[in-house]
Amino acid sequence: MSAHSARRRWRRPLLVAAAAASIAVPSVAFATDSGPADSGARSTVDALDDTYYQDAIGKTGPELKAALHTIISDQTKLSYDQVWDALKKTDEDPADTSNVILLYTGRSQGKDTNGGDPDQWNREHVWAKSHGDFGTSTGPGTDVHHLRPTDVSVNSTRGNKDFDNGGSEVGEAPGNFTDDDSFEPRDAVKGDVARMILYMAVRYDGEDGFADLEPNDEVNNGSAPAIGRLSVLKHWHDEDPPDDFEKRRNQIIFDEIQHNRNPFIDHPEWVAEIWK
Repeated sequence: MSAHSARRRWRRPLLVAAAAASIAVPSVAFATDSGPADSGARSTVDALDDTYYQDAIGKTGPELKAALHTIISDQTKLSYDQVWDALKKTDEDPADTSNVILLYTGRSQGKDTNGGDPDQWNREHVWAKSHGDFGTSTGPGTDVHHLRPTDVSVNSTRGNKDFDNGGSEVGEAPGNFTDDDSFEPRDAVKGDVARMILYMAVRYDGEDGFADLEPNDEVNNGSAPAIGRLSVLKHWHDEDPPDDFEKRRNQIIFDEIQHNRNPFIDHPEWVAEIWK
């Protein structure tokens, strides 16, 4: 990575915390950190393990990845136009249902201010679509597990850069950093970004006419079907576990839109089982 800055001490996420705490998750109740709720979290995971994930339980490494690929590949596919309405559901601000929360800025912004002009929001491909040349055709280019609403100009600043630590702070998105070859998101969504990338690597493995997407430990991946930096993404995943907003989003995608799940939100421990 060019012009590396010294790695900064981890800053625990503060943005959007109050809003996230108030989210009610449809269909499945997710626990927070404290005591009695933990049994609810376990029973929820148990229910998924007995049904949705039953063919993955007990597997590790390549066998686990293959089993999860089969499970999550059973999905409803969207057109790129349909993504607009999908994101208005998945990223709705729980404190103001007329707004969505933008990924990198954390800003709550009107659902109908989407488009391509400055200060509007558009559809960010977290796995940059040039990394594998899949464009916006139905498939990885329209998979809402990695598409998020972002400020138009911040989206442009991120571009197709890989993810890594370091760089200069993004003026329009404080807490985000960038340099010539990488982008570092704000602390509150670092884990979200990591889990979206790892979902894509499991879901798209060279079938369906699309490239075999894989994370690696590099930057400057260009048009290769790879994105990095894997070691950093794993660290972000560990340091920023799934929160209520991310869990709610996963559930809405499952219940109402694509009918598949991001397994690393439900089972964060599976990241270490696949990418050792």
